[in-house]
Amino acid sequence: MEKNYRPNVAAVILSSQYPQRCELFIAERSDIKGAWQFPQGGIDDGEDVKTALLRELSEEIGTNDVEIIAEYPDWISYDFPVAVAHKMYPYDGQTQKYFLVRLKNNAEINLETKSPEFSRFKFAPIDNALKQVSFFKRPIYKKVLAHFRKIGYL
Repeated sequence: MEKNYRPNVAAVILSSQYPQRCELFIAERSDIKGAWQFPQGGIDDGEDVKTALLRELSEEIGTNDVEIIAEYPDWISYDFPVAVAHKMYPYDGQTQKYFLVRLKNNAEINLETKSPEFSRFKFAPIDNALKQVSFFKRPIYKKVLAHFRKIGYL
């Protein structure tokens, strides 16, 4: 049976201190205590990926005041874990386009958005960030971060 994947964008956000300090933004989901992740969200019909990225950042972290540094070359798909799948019906998982972005110096993160998705956030060195993110996202994050490292950004 063919799987139904939701088109999605995701942001690996570097702090405004980059490149002097290489720390990644991670946020704890407001609906799942202890579930940390990068900001991400669905792509609306007819929307291009960069527009979706900037819209999702505004909706999730209250700012899209970022500089896009790089784009992961491929779409990456994953299946939802059983505990999440029922909430995301009719989708079996997501297919994502990842971007590496840097917060601009004057960017202000505000999680108190119209529909808050995150309860708190922090910036963490790559290895610490990876240890804290949700288990089912970790392999994808490692792959994406390894690519950005290989091409010289991390």
